Amino acid sequence: MSLTNASAEDAARAAKLSSRKLATLPTSARNDALDAVHDALAAARDDILTANAKDLELAQKSAKDGQLNPSIVKRLDLSRPGKFEDMLQGIKDVRNLEDPVGRVDLRTGLDDGLTLQRQTCPIGVLLIIFEARPEVIANIASLAIKSANAAILKGGKESTESFKAISTVISKALDKTDVPNDSVQMIATRDVVDALLGLSQYVDLVIPRGSNDLVSHCQRKAHMPVLGHADGLCHLYIHPDADKDMSVKVAVDSKTDYPAACNAVETLLVHEDALKTILPAVASGLIAKGVTLKCDQQSKASLSTELSKDEATKLEDATDADFNTEFLDLVLAIKTVSATPSDPIAAVDAAIDHINTHGSHHTDAVLTSSKEVADRFCNGVDSACKFWNASTRFCDGMRFGFGTEVGISTNKVHARGPVGLEGLMIHEYRLVGNGQTAAMYGSGGKQYKHKKLPL
Repeated sequence: MSLTNASAEDAARAAKLSSRKLATLPTSARNDALDAVHDALAAARDDILTANAKDLELAQKSAKDGQLNPSIVKRLDLSRPGKFEDMLQGIKDVRNLEDPVGRVDLRTGLDDGLTLQRQTCPIGVLLIIFEARPEVIANIASLAIKSANAAILKGGKESTESFKAISTVISKALDKTDVPNDSVQMIATRDVVDALLGLSQYVDLVIPRGSNDLVSHCQRKAHMPVLGHADGLCHLYIHPDADKDMSVKVAVDSKTDYPAACNAVETLLVHEDALKTILPAVASGLIAKGVTLKCDQQSKASLSTELSKDEATKLEDATDADFNTEFLDLVLAIKTVSATPSDPIAAVDAAIDHINTHGSHHTDAVLTSSKEVADRFCNGVDSACKFWNASTRFCDGMRFGFGTEVGISTNKVHARGPVGLEGLMIHEYRLVGNGQTAAMYGSGGKQYKHKKLPL
């Protein structure tokens, strides 16, 4: 739909009302709606891919003209092998998860016949603004329905045709269910986003998924909490005791499995003692996949003597800016970290300092055979996800078993890391008594028992 500022408020108000009705629906009604959305999208596959092809054609032209980052084109393409199927499977995975609503995690007997209970409940209305990836519409709609949250979705201009096709299918599918149609709304124009960001009386949480500019804009303008991450500047640190073959596999996967993803590694940190033992094999593996290596002076000097002449042509001098860059492409920065004679694993601290200074608090990994080193790394790095001997690409809601995700959060409150159903819930307290009053308790009156009760 195309909204004016006035109609944006109407839409947000309708979403708020729908969120309250959605919160009263049983699990079965929400699951039935997810089945309907899944089946409708599967049946409309050809129409959706045709619409997506139009977006792709325009995006490829814009990328060729230098007006659009090529990484956006990769994210946009729904025809990539398995991508449409993954979108559909994500809906099924969410549908089959345990209902997150009303889950009790605390029961306390304040007194006989006076029981306090803490349980999960929906946040309310989510405003999700995303760029390029059209499958996000289905992902977020399914999470919103399952978690009993209303959602207002705004897609990027690059995915306009895909967005229209998918949103139309979802809207028609919901018309045949008990889930209110206004609980999942789609807006096509960006000019009303600022108006929605000011409607804190209706919108409870903003989740931006896209460029640094988009996230920063939302953080500046929003009158409600913003959950998300601006960058995915991920690191991989190689300690000298790491297994060489494992290091090659993990580094290559972290960089090349999907370079345009926010969980792809952008900087490789290498212990100076691994420059000639592990790094050459890792560099060869990366170069074989087409990766250009932007090296600091020490790593470049070492690799220049270890690699073939053809491989050495893929080495470039790193600049300070390269260690603050999310390349989203087959480009990787390499920096050497050093130990000291008095502390042989001090290089771990140097890696930690670099990550905490230059990273985006998203996902960072360490390759080592030492639990001491791994613990020191994971305890010191300030990131939402920290991995030991595993690819950074595992940072993903589907891979974590969340079904799918609304995004990855680097926030320090509420939800952090891949945000699935649990990240879309908050707590409420319910108290059941039989006529007790607060004045009955305290000095000279009854005393609270505060007895822990089974869940």
